[in-house]
Amino acid sequence: MEILSQMWSFLGLLTVLQNVLPSQLLSLLHSFYESLQDFFSPYSYFEIPEFNGHYGVDVNDLYRHVNLYLNSVDPSATCRRLTLTLSKTSNRISFTIAPNHTVHDSFNGHRVSWTHHLETVQDSIEEKRSFSLKLPKRHRRTLLPSYLEFVSTRAEEFERVSRERRLYTNNGHGSYESGWVSVPFRHPSTFDTLALELELKEQITEDLTAFANGREFYHRVGRSWKRGYLLYGPPGSGKSSLIAAMANFLCYDVYDLELTKVSDNSELRALLIQTTNRSIIVIEDIDCSLDLTTDRLLKTKKSSPSIMENGDGGEENGRVTLSGLLNFTDGLWSCCGEERIIVFTTNHRDNVDPALVRCGRMDVHVRLGTCGIHAFKALAMNYLGLEWHVLFHVVESCIRAGGALTPAQIGEILLRNRRDADVAIKAVVSALQESISLRRDRNLNLTTEGRPQPPEALPDYAARSLESIDRMLLESPENWESSPPGKVRVKRRKEGSTWDRKVKFLMRLKSLTKSDPGRSGPRA
Repeated sequence: MEILSQMWSFLGLLTVLQNVLPSQLLSLLHSFYESLQDFFSPYSYFEIPEFNGHYGVDVNDLYRHVNLYLNSVDPSATCRRLTLTLSKTSNRISFTIAPNHTVHDSFNGHRVSWTHHLETVQDSIEEKRSFSLKLPKRHRRTLLPSYLEFVSTRAEEFERVSRERRLYTNNGHGSYESGWVSVPFRHPSTFDTLALELELKEQITEDLTAFANGREFYHRVGRSWKRGYLLYGPPGSGKSSLIAAMANFLCYDVYDLELTKVSDNSELRALLIQTTNRSIIVIEDIDCSLDLTTDRLLKTKKSSPSIMENGDGGEENGRVTLSGLLNFTDGLWSCCGEERIIVFTTNHRDNVDPALVRCGRMDVHVRLGTCGIHAFKALAMNYLGLEWHVLFHVVESCIRAGGALTPAQIGEILLRNRRDADVAIKAVVSALQESISLRRDRNLNLTTEGRPQPPEALPDYAARSLESIDRMLLESPENWESSPPGKVRVKRRKEGSTWDRKVKFLMRLKSLTKSDPGRSGPRA
């Protein structure tokens, strides 16, 4: 009781002194006390306010980075009280440290801590927020710059991954404040679900990773930090799905540019300026959007040959020209932003002007064609949940024999028969069989010195393969039974010779057939 009485007396004395002493003297005494405390304390403290200056208008990016960084390290493990928020621009719940609570962190073997402060402005409803960083005083000169750089880098990466991605399209008013309208981009396509051959997947993902991590390299060599992709192949070969997988892999926004809505080159430049960093700019069916090649050929007949070499056909008022599109992809205006990927798609690469697809504009050419065996297995896993099936060998043999179906065609067959995996695989085999028949009929119509080839000129194994596949498909499904989940196997039958003959047939078919040169392949 005596100690409590003395404490109350001391507090009363402080209250009297605060009311009696001048405010300037009190401020001086407070500063002296803080200096004395800082001198004996083994830690240094750094304040990071929410706004720069005293007017609360200019946002402090470092404050935002600290908030994002603390979200990335999950402060719930060391903080007792957090504020949870969900923003329209993010796809996850974010944390905010409650006022006057602390989160501990470690960096290069040193222990640091962040404290969130919240102060109410006198005679106002405004609040001042700030973070306080505490770190060892002895290492502050070497620790502070590297730690803050680490925090900012980690925060930017976390923001890129966690924010909601958008799909933009031009609204035909590119010269106004905003020529784009957007919706949330939620396409589910990923490289795990994409129907591509393994080698092609690895090449694309490695190239995208090198591009995303190539900031210093592009600056060092003096090139704009951008990458051009040309995707070509028949309809249904997966060009749009590949673009969506690229956007999800890199966590980039997508700008779908419709050239027919762009009035002239000036509007095209305005649209380019309005795009953000870390984005994919897509122009689909570049050979059909504008007839640029024809215009170029007509102009080069009336102008010097040097124009043909440079790809500049002049600029006409009131329309988008080849020159404007080239400046969009590789001119001075293309470097107004960073970390951008420009993608052209076409069904017929030969119809695209060579000036648009040369190196430096379209750096990577990806040919997408019909399904290979790995692409088919990816589709079977996606639609049916199958890792293996007894007819997979038959599908592979049909593909090697010339069966050509696009991923979209096989996906539709599997989707239509997804309730019964056996029926779905047999339907795919039948479709491939029909494709082989059509190809055989086309070969029959080929002429040699103006005369059609006789049927006996064709290799006889193609007809035998169709008949053998027919016989295998006529087997009753009762001969199949479920194996581990996702697999189907054939029961062993007493008449082993029948199955042996089928195995020999498949081995012979594989040895006699070759891969189709028009199938999906890596960069062309």
